[in-house]
Amino acid sequence: MEKPLAPDTGLNPPDMANSMPKAAPRIMTERIEQVVAQVGGIILGKERQIRLAIACLLARGHLLIEDIPGVGKTTLAHALATSLGLNFQRIQFTSDLLPADIIGVSIYNRDTSGFQFHAGPIFSQVVLADEVNRATPKAQSALLEAMEEHQVTTEGETRHLPEPFFVIATQNPSYQVGTFPLPESQLDRFLMRIHLGYPDGEAERALLQGQDRRDLLAALGPAMSPGELAQLQQHAQQVHVSGALLDYVQALAGHTRRAPDYVNGLSPRAALALLHAARAWALMAERGHVVPEDVQAVLPAVVGHRLVPAGDITRVNGADVADHLLKQVAIP
Repeated sequence: MEKPLAPDTGLNPPDMANSMPKAAPRIMTERIEQVVAQVGGIILGKERQIRLAIACLLARGHLLIEDIPGVGKTTLAHALATSLGLNFQRIQFTSDLLPADIIGVSIYNRDTSGFQFHAGPIFSQVVLADEVNRATPKAQSALLEAMEEHQVTTEGETRHLPEPFFVIATQNPSYQVGTFPLPESQLDRFLMRIHLGYPDGEAERALLQGQDRRDLLAALGPAMSPGELAQLQQHAQQVHVSGALLDYVQALAGHTRRAPDYVNGLSPRAALALLHAARAWALMAERGHVVPEDVQAVLPAVVGHRLVPAGDITRVNGADVADHLLKQVAIP
């Protein structure tokens, strides 16, 4: 049951019901639950991470999954793409990967006496950049324009990417051999960063006793059409945000800029990312308005890779950063 807001917060005034946009039709949110259940049958015991990944897509963002090898990062990306009815391409990032391997190349065609562009794997609705931090910065940079502008420019020509366009990147922990740290400008292109972690005992036992995950993936079918996904993305943009809720988001961002606890504060793009993610989370809860709990639910995934505590040069747990921030900033 949804937790009611305190009467004096100013976040749910009596006249809001008349002016607030309606939540997405129930049949569409039921589609989301079908996707969650279907992917949850592949990635066991990780419902929250699955919901965050779907919220990231509904908010038209990109997802970074950071964890050790073997916990299901690639499987999650593949299961999501299949369940959402989207075409999917996987790019294995290695130290010898070139930008042309991602974007594509022009090859001379003798029949037409001209060059013909052959699109690379970036021209897909869901692109899995597997172990993205194993590639050099030059190869990583090929993703920047695509993620921000949903287009790529090559040989002086701009080519638009399909819609929806969703990048899921996986990366190994930075202390592992053969990794190149992602620069802050590239990390900021990801709306969310999540960790899968080890499964609990019950989920691991079911995993050991069950079918091979590759066989289960091969049997998956779409639980949602691309058209339904596009409608849900539009509904997410229309979820109502009150002035007092905006005060809360600004207070969180402002605190990180003033306090000496962080190397750098949250940028305006980060504040927008927090708002977009909270809207998507509210939509998945079948609400037409955002409440503070929505902001708090997505905060670790949105700010964990953007905030670095002062004096700490390593990437820290996003949940710890978010907990500290939430304790410092009260709801207006």
